[in-house]
Amino acid sequence: MKCKKFLSIPVLAVFLLMGFVYYITVFVFIEDWVGLQSSAGSLNALIFTFMASLCVFSFFVCVVTDPGHVPSSYAPDVEGTGGSDQESDKNGEQLKQCDKCHAFKPPRAHHCRVCGRCVLRMDHHCIWINNCVGFWNYKAFFTLVLYATIGSIYSTVMLISCAFQMDFTGRLALKVFYIFCGAPTVALSSTLATLLGWHVYLITHNMTTIEYYEGTRAAWLARKSGLNYRHPFDVSAYKNITSVLGSNMLKWFCPTAVSHLRDGINFPTSHDS
Repeated sequence: MKCKKFLSIPVLAVFLLMGFVYYITVFVFIEDWVGLQSSAGSLNALIFTFMASLCVFSFFVCVVTDPGHVPSSYAPDVEGTGGSDQESDKNGEQLKQCDKCHAFKPPRAHHCRVCGRCVLRMDHHCIWINNCVGFWNYKAFFTLVLYATIGSIYSTVMLISCAFQMDFTGRLALKVFYIFCGAPTVALSSTLATLLGWHVYLITHNMTTIEYYEGTRAAWLARKSGLNYRHPFDVSAYKNITSVLGSNMLKWFCPTAVSHLRDGINFPTSHDS
């Protein structure tokens, strides 16, 4: 079943894009800049290959890892939780009942219309990995974006370095080829860097994309009432980061190092501290 997740046009498109960027970086940009046979060329090719390998590995983990489903036996530990979308005063959290699954869902869980189920700590459904980004694969998704950003920026640097020493005088075809190869690389770098910055912000504030937009509305309603709103799961920058990446900094950039994750149901809140 997990292998079938790769049989998706967006997923195959990602593989093609990775292959395209790798080929033009190593066999075009680095080769034309210093040559693959030189020590500088071999070193740069080795570094980029290592980065590309980490990116592909993170991508595989994102695709095959279940983001987290609500256990069938789950029930909120609150008396009198009756109607749909009722709030509980326990730790300031919301305990809800999913109208589509007809079952209770824990805090931070949301129903995915594509997957047809509730996902623990759901961030969003990503067509490029043919999977939801949730509790168990969010770290892999973050490392994927990180390595892809570094790799695309590295490729852009190789492109610029090569272009500066190339003589395009009277070589229109070569100039068009470099523009054709370089334009998607530059566009990819800026897009991924923006996405990386967005998720760094979310991690440091212990938010998901869904919670950010929910919090924006909650903050607006609170201001109208003369109150202050604070995201309940924002405990501190360090605790927020370690809750996602782990306390061991050496394992922060390993997408499969998730032993620090618990059940995806209970989360510390600012009311606990």
